[in-house]
Amino acid sequence: MNHETTTRRRPSLWRFALHGLEMVIAMVLGMVVLGPVWAWAWPGLSENPTAQVLVMATDMSIGMAVWMRIRGHGLPAIAEMAAAMYLPFLVLLPFHWVGALSAMALMTAGHVLMLPAMLVAMLRRRREYGW
Repeated sequence: MNHETTTRRRPSLWRFALHGLEMVIAMVLGMVVLGPVWAWAWPGLSENPTAQVLVMATDMSIGMAVWMRIRGHGLPAIAEMAAAMYLPFLVLLPFHWVGALSAMALMTAGHVLMLPAMLVAMLRRRREYGW
């Protein structure tokens, strides 16, 4: 790899990573903004871990989708990224239902697994994400 290739690759890898960080921030904002709405609309939500993680995935998906549209992404990319929000929870929920995973472990593991799921979605469309 020559110097010119290395120089061009660094900024694009930086843009890729920055875009991922922007989406995480948008997801957190989605939870912060929409969380109070759910608390008002569904007072017992926190007592139902299944509903709680799915609502949280929805809040994160909405925040992330809004930001992705602002950034000019198409609906297929947005749908893939939204799937990355839900997939970890959908995989983990059966373990919670049979008692093998506590509500806190479900919440923690789902959020941790979301990051590699997002990375896979981003790598699938790496050019769209600036790499």
